[in-house]
Amino acid sequence: MTPSFILILILTFAFGYLNGVNGAGSVIATVISSRALKPNTALALAIISMCIGPFVFGIAVAGTISVDLISLNAVTTPVIIAALGGAVGWIGLATFLRIPCSTTQAFIGSLLGAAWAGFGVQAIVAPGVIKTLLALFLSPLLGIAAGYVIVKVVRRFGTWVSPSINGWFKAGQVILSSLVAVSFGSNDGQKLMGIVALGTMATTHSDFAIPYWSAAFAALAMAAGTFVGSRRVVHTLGNRLYNVQPIHGFGAQTASCMVLVSSSLLGSPISGSQVIASAIVGAGSAERLRKVRWGIFRQILNAWVLTLPVSALVGAILYEITTRIVS
Repeated sequence: MTPSFILILILTFAFGYLNGVNGAGSVIATVISSRALKPNTALALAIISMCIGPFVFGIAVAGTISVDLISLNAVTTPVIIAALGGAVGWIGLATFLRIPCSTTQAFIGSLLGAAWAGFGVQAIVAPGVIKTLLALFLSPLLGIAAGYVIVKVVRRFGTWVSPSINGWFKAGQVILSSLVAVSFGSNDGQKLMGIVALGTMATTHSDFAIPYWSAAFAALAMAAGTFVGSRRVVHTLGNRLYNVQPIHGFGAQTASCMVLVSSSLLGSPISGSQVIASAIVGAGSAERLRKVRWGIFRQILNAWVLTLPVSALVGAILYEITTRIVS
């Protein structure tokens, strides 16, 4: 194991850790805010479920990250180190500012920026990038639409029932929260597995292969981040957007699960935090648009819009620095 590969593993773990801090907290935001589960119970359930995630739903997302974004000749040690450094830097800043950001966009932006700086535009695999960017930008819209429709339908058919139905919504949220955490862990865990595969290819000049231990490595990194820092994101998504009730939590969790599972099976590396936050907004707006504090959502949206170009620029700058240090 070379020093360069060790550095890549450290940066990958940091990336997964920050992914847990920023993104995985959104998994348990509604189940806590609607009082379906106590915080510690929800956190433990999320960690266990996320650890299962990287072992299920195949490796389609890992394959997309590894071979569908940049050409094989651009998979070099300086490119991977610069990509990870740029992503970790941007996510770390967002974490410090307590803003939920897209770790997926951060890494993809940094990877494309580093590859472009080192090998030019021909290093970018256009079909794979277009497919990935479409999934990234369409998935939040699907989250909003699904959350809105689900809550509307439930409210329409639930007008004749008593308030005791909230107990059923809370019980459903517990099950759905576990499924969301598993699908979140699968999609985001596969990204880490793909990054490890890229690091292996770059440092050993071998063919594409996902190490057998990378799933456990990904699960550990995300679980650590979720355990340490998720409460800050829970506050933003679960309380500041609007007052989440059991019906909203049920609708948001159902919508998130549908989008995340579908993307994992299709091999689309989407942002779990984007999908979940959008589903929460969609579920709340189904009651009335004024219920949602749209100013807070706009702050989150601005961070998402900035992530790709800023991380690409940082990745390109770090490549110029890294290439002078690491061969």
